[in-house]
Amino acid sequence: MTEAGTALVVSAHSADFVWRAGGAIALHAERGLAVTVICLSYGERGESAKLWRLPGMTLDRVKTDRRKEAERAAQALGAADIQFWDLGDYPLTLTQESLFRLVDVYRAIRPAFVLTHSHQDIYNHDHPATTEFAQHARIVAQAHGHNPGQKVLGAPPVFLFEPHQPEQCDWKPDMLLDITPVWDKKRAAIECMAGQEHLWEYYERVARQRGAQAARNSDKKITYGEGYEAVFPHVVESLA
Repeated sequence: MTEAGTALVVSAHSADFVWRAGGAIALHAERGLAVTVICLSYGERGESAKLWRLPGMTLDRVKTDRRKEAERAAQALGAADIQFWDLGDYPLTLTQESLFRLVDVYRAIRPAFVLTHSHQDIYNHDHPATTEFAQHARIVAQAHGHNPGQKVLGAPPVFLFEPHQPEQCDWKPDMLLDITPVWDKKRAAIECMAGQEHLWEYYERVARQRGAQAARNSDKKITYGEGYEAVFPHVVESLA
């Protein structure tokens, strides 16, 4: 992954970027990248069960609480910008208007790489819908006929972060990222997500497992890692 410029994370819900890409965000932010996180939804219907159990809870209150959590998490990770598009969840509603809005983001920030969800997720259809949406916008941003006169997008690589149950989602990592130097930041961001406290230890176990795999595939001492699946071939000048 590039170590300069900008990066884009397209997250279906307000916590997804934390569990799945928090290490990458913190790592690259430390290296000077301006990371933009787009939360298409607050996860207010399907991913906020703890909040809904509280007496007198309302939809607006859930959205407000989830937004505050995500803002604190983004700050802990060092993200340059976090945007909340409030497109609903269960189901997430993606329109042509929102597609063109994302195209504008691509062309405005010109990311060095893009992180988003897996191609499949049988447990949450909002996730693959987000992946299709993010990649469709990338293609449109490359089209000379879309808003002629604007500078078209190049070809930023797209990496798919780990779904909750990878074996059931046909997701296979071909990139293991060492996030050991920024683990404390990711753990702090995880603990910002009070609405899903039951996932805190789960995602620490995931990070340790990917770290162990990364260590086995290198000559480095690695404790924590994140896995990614590349969508496009890597273009390199050397295999060394």
